Amino acid sequence: MRFSEPVRMADDSDHSPVWARSKRRGGNPVIGVIVTLLALFGVLTAVLGIKEQSLAEGGAMMDGWITKGVSTVKGEAPKVADEATDVAAEAAGKAGDAAQAGAAAATEELKK
Repeated sequence: MRFSEPVRMADDSDHSPVWARSKRRGGNPVIGVIVTLLALFGVLTAVLGIKEQSLAEGGAMMDGWITKGVSTVKGEAPKVADEATDVAAEAAGKAGDAAQAGAAAATEELKK
């Protein structure tokens, strides 16, 4: 009776079985995330293509979502920047007042 290669190797005490030797290590997690995002994008494209009965119309729907998101960010950015500028100016004013008060107190201490 002839035995196949994996069976003979399993009986051999010096060697491990073929299926136990091929240990696959995990790849780069960043690449895994990118592949997962691309797969989700592909599934979304397919679902919208089926729903709209055209890949072009499904893509146009996604383009509309992206355009809406970008315009929202662009519209909010100047407002947020102005608020941040106001907060920074107020903080700088308070820091200047505190520095002046500290300098005045140090001058009074030196005069004594």
